[in-house]
Amino acid sequence: MRPKRREPGRGGALTVLSALVLLADDGRALAQSSPASRELPPIEIGGSETPARKKPVASRRTGKPPAAGHRILVYPAAVQGSDVRSAASGAKSQPSMASEITIPGEELNARPFTRPGEALEAVPGLIVTQHSGEGKANQYFLRGYNLDHGTDLAISVDGVPVNMRTHGHGQGYADLNWLIPETIAAVDVRKGPYFADEGDFASVGSVHIGLIDRTKGLAQVTAGSFGYRRLLGMDSAEVGDGALLVAGEIGTYDGPWDNPDNVRKLNGLVRYSQGTATDGVSVTGMAYTNAWNSTDQVPQRAIRAGLLDRFGSEDPSDGGNANRFALSGRIAQTDELGSWRANAYVVKSQLDLFNNFTYFLSDPVLGDQFHQHDDRLMAGANVSRTLNGSFAGLPMQTIIGLQSRYDAIDLALTNTFRRGFLSNVRSDKAGEGSVGLYAENTVRWTDWLRTTVGWRGDYYAADVTSRFNANNSGRADSALGSPKFRMVLGPFSQTEFFFGAGYGMHSNDARGATTTEDPSDPATKLTPSPLLVRTKGAEVGVRSRVVPGLDTSLSVFILDQDSEILFAGDAGDTSATRASRRYGFEWTNHYRPRSWIDIDADLAMTHARFRGYDSEQAEVYASLAGYPEAQLGNAPGNYIPNAPAMVASAGVTLGEKTGWFGTLRWRYLASSPLTEDNAFRSSATSIFNGRLGYRIDNGWRLQLDVLNLFNTKANQITYAYGSLLKTDTLYNLCTSGTAPTSVCQNGVMDYVLHPVEPLTFRVTIAGAF
Repeated sequence: MRPKRREPGRGGALTVLSALVLLADDGRALAQSSPASRELPPIEIGGSETPARKKPVASRRTGKPPAAGHRILVYPAAVQGSDVRSAASGAKSQPSMASEITIPGEELNARPFTRPGEALEAVPGLIVTQHSGEGKANQYFLRGYNLDHGTDLAISVDGVPVNMRTHGHGQGYADLNWLIPETIAAVDVRKGPYFADEGDFASVGSVHIGLIDRTKGLAQVTAGSFGYRRLLGMDSAEVGDGALLVAGEIGTYDGPWDNPDNVRKLNGLVRYSQGTATDGVSVTGMAYTNAWNSTDQVPQRAIRAGLLDRFGSEDPSDGGNANRFALSGRIAQTDELGSWRANAYVVKSQLDLFNNFTYFLSDPVLGDQFHQHDDRLMAGANVSRTLNGSFAGLPMQTIIGLQSRYDAIDLALTNTFRRGFLSNVRSDKAGEGSVGLYAENTVRWTDWLRTTVGWRGDYYAADVTSRFNANNSGRADSALGSPKFRMVLGPFSQTEFFFGAGYGMHSNDARGATTTEDPSDPATKLTPSPLLVRTKGAEVGVRSRVVPGLDTSLSVFILDQDSEILFAGDAGDTSATRASRRYGFEWTNHYRPRSWIDIDADLAMTHARFRGYDSEQAEVYASLAGYPEAQLGNAPGNYIPNAPAMVASAGVTLGEKTGWFGTLRWRYLASSPLTEDNAFRSSATSIFNGRLGYRIDNGWRLQLDVLNLFNTKANQITYAYGSLLKTDTLYNLCTSGTAPTSVCQNGVMDYVLHPVEPLTFRVTIAGAF
C-alpha cells in the first residue's frame, strides 16, 4: 500500500474511600442535615485521526443537573439561577446510564486549561490534545479511541452540530476554537450507541454544550508566557420579556515554538433568549476568524541528531486560517399532552490548512507540503414531540423526533511549496443530505424498574462532482436502522443499576463512497467504501451515593465497529481498516467533604484490538525485506494505533464564592501502541496544572494559572509512520535509484511527536459591573 500522507491520526479503593469519609466530618453533617442529600432523587420519566502507516502502492487495499450549591462556584461570570439549562433546551431527564452526566459550566471554567477545547476534559475519561497550530481542531481520546478530530464523538453547541462530514481534512472534523468557555451553561454527556436521538458520530459518545442566557457584565484581561494575550468582554440586558447577551474576545499566542504560532483570533456572540428550558425561545448568532502558523509533529531522529530543537519545525511555512459564521434558533413548549421542541441552524465555514507530515518522502526536492481547502454551507432542522401517558395504569412516556441536515461543500487538495501552489491532487463539489427518524418509549414498571426501548432510522444521500476525474464523480446513498434499549434498576440503598445495548453508526466521507481511481495515480483502481458504517455496543453500570458526599459510578462497556474506514484528506483517497472491538471500564468519582473543597477522580481502562488477520499488510512487510528501518512497525498485527489502554485524571478545588480559591489538577494518558505490530509505543504523559486566585464580593478577581506545573517533558501526541529527511541514509539511496520503490515509498519508520508546552504562567484580572 502506497504511503498515504495522512496526518497520523477512541480492596485499595475501599481504603481510599474510607479515608475520605473520615476526613468529611462536617461533610457528613451537611449530608445528614437534609433528607434529600441522604437519598437518590426519585426516578421521574422526563423529557483516527488514526495513524496511517506509510505503505507501498503494490498492496493497496481495494447525568442529571446537580442541585444548587452542589458544586463550588469558583468562576462567577455566568449567572443562570438555580437551573443551569438554557432557554428552549428542553427538559433534562433522569440519567438512564451510569456514564450519563451533566457538568455545569462553572465546573468547567474552574479548571485551568491551555485552549478552549480542553474544557471538555471535564468529561470523565476524555483527553483533549493538540498536535498542530492553535486554529486547528483538537484531537480527542475516549474509550480506547483516537477519535481523530471528532470521528465517533458527536459534539454540538446549542443544538448546532460541530462535526463536519465529508471534510477537507478529516471525517467528523470538530473545531471548538470558536467556543468562548465563559459562555457555557452546562454540558450534557452520553456515551455509547444506546440513545435513539443520537445519530452520526455518536457511537463512542456525545457532548452537548448549552450556552448561558444571562450574565453579569464582565471585563477580563489575561496575559501569559509565550505571547499569550486575551481580552474578553460580555454582558446581558433585559429586552422585552427576554435577555440580550453579547460576548466577544480577542486573542493572540506565539507558543514556545521556534517558529511562532502568531495566532490572531477574533470571536463574537450575540444571543436573545426568552422563557425557560421547557417553555422558551432563543436566537443565537456567532462569528469567528483565526489565522496561525503551525509547528506540526517532528521526527524524533532529527531531535536526537541535533538537527531540530524539541520545539522546532521541519516546515516553518505550515499553518492555516479559518472562519465560521452561524445563526441558530430553537423553541420549546409544554402542553397538556407533554411537550415539543424544535431548532434550526445555518453555518457558513471555511478552512485552509497547509501541512507537511512526511517531509521529503513524495517530493525529494520541494518537500511534501499540501493544502487542504474546505468551504461549506451547512443547514439543518430538528423537531421532537414528547407524549406523557400510561400503559396498563403504568406511567409511560413516548418521544418521536425528526432530524435533518444538508451540507453543500467545496473541497480541494493541492501540493504546495511554502504555501505556494505546485499541482492539483483533487477538487470536488459535494452535496450531502441526511434524514433521521427516531422514537423512544419509556415505561416505569415499578418504583425500582424502568425501561426504554428505542429505534432510529437514518438515510444518507450524497452527490460528488470531481472536477479533475469524472470517474470519481457519482452518487451514493445508504440507510441503516438502529434498535436501542436501556434499563434502570433502583434506587436500592442510594444505589442504582443500569444496562444499555444498541446499534449505532457513523458516516464516511462521501468522496470515499464514489472514488474508483487513485487521484494521484488514476491507473490504480480503488473499491468505494460504504457511506454508513455500523457500530454496536453494550454497557452495564452502577451509580451510588451510599458514602455521604460522594457520587461514584462504575461502567463496564463493549463496542464493536464493522470497519474503521477513514477518508485520508491529505492523500485524497480512502483507507479501510478491519473490524475492531474495544471493551473496558470507567470509574468516576466526585466528592465534596466540606463546603469549600471539591475532589474528583476518574479512571478509564480499555482493551482495543482489530479483529481478523491482515494478509495484505503481511505482503507489505515482505516487500520491505532487507531494509529494517522501513520494515520495523510494518508487520501485521491486531493492535489499534493510538488506542490508549488507560486514561486517568484527578483534581481538588478549594474556595468559597469570595476570598482565596485554587485548584490542582492532574491528567494521565498511558503508553499506547503506535503501529499494528506494537513495535512502536508512545510514552505515557502525566501533566499537572494549577490555579490560585482571590475574589472579592463585588465580582473582581485576580487569578494565576500555572500550566505544566512541574515542567514535564512530555508529548501532546506521538505517532509512528514512515517519512524521509534529506539527512537520512535512505534519502540518498532513493534519489540515486538504489533502493526499491516500495521501500522509498514507505520511508524511515520513526516516532514523530508534538511536545507539551513547557511551564507556562497566565495572569488574569477580571472585573464585574
